[in-house]
Amino acid sequence: MATSSFDPAAYKETTHRQWQTAAKAWNDWGSTLRTWLGPATETMIELAGIKTGSRVLDVAAGAGDQSLQVAEHIGDKGFVLATDISSNILDYAAANARAQGYSQIDFKIMDGEDISVEPESFDAAISRVGLIYFPDQMKALEGIKKSLKPGGRFAAIVYSTPENNKFFSLPVSIIRERAKLPPPVEGQPGPFSLGQPGFLAGVLRQAGFSNIQEKIVKAPLALPSAADCVSFERESFGALHQMLSGLDQSEQESIWIDIEKSLSQFESVAGFSGPCELVVVSGQK
Repeated sequence: MATSSFDPAAYKETTHRQWQTAAKAWNDWGSTLRTWLGPATETMIELAGIKTGSRVLDVAAGAGDQSLQVAEHIGDKGFVLATDISSNILDYAAANARAQGYSQIDFKIMDGEDISVEPESFDAAISRVGLIYFPDQMKALEGIKKSLKPGGRFAAIVYSTPENNKFFSLPVSIIRERAKLPPPVEGQPGPFSLGQPGFLAGVLRQAGFSNIQEKIVKAPLALPSAADCVSFERESFGALHQMLSGLDQSEQESIWIDIEKSLSQFESVAGFSGPCELVVVSGQK
């Protein structure tokens, strides 16, 4: 199978359009996200050194669930700036914050590779499964580092390896095979681009961060059935939609049926438990 070149600008434009479209679906799955990613988010908050009164930058905030979780830690005297490339998804994030009474969160449309905030104005920065999708991860990290006060920490959550994240890697592999997609170009962004043990830690060191910490967190995705997992991914996983974009509707439907069949191996009388493992890494300015 031939390889193909990677166009970062086209990729980012497609990603932006998909998140504009998927914003409502991602927000609608908010309770699932909190149950699934909440424990790893607590680890990220801990490794970022977030405490009462902290000023926190949230990069690729999505619908803001982790911003709300941070707000629980920083109290009324703290501050969170939730940023994302999608205006639609930030609208949901702002509505969620208002509904839960969090006035210490502000929202700003921002490309994570072009952090436009006052230098050295944040005590901590976070990114939950966002950095993996940035074409220029080093540029993003340089901007994040510039935003931090001396001694401030950045922490990120990423998926680990494909073999430990079959809830996601099986759909990816099925789509890649059925759509006859070439293998990803080396360095191309994607769900597992930073997941090898120690890899993200090395990237942070390269970006100038020190005092690196890394923790592995098991985070099985618990849902009633494999069909529910397919609904979750189909409605809100932009990476899968990018891979399917070249196929007609009937071909896509056939692939989703195959994905559900494959994921059904993780069903039991207790429901669906999709294998997922996350890496939480932090570094200090």
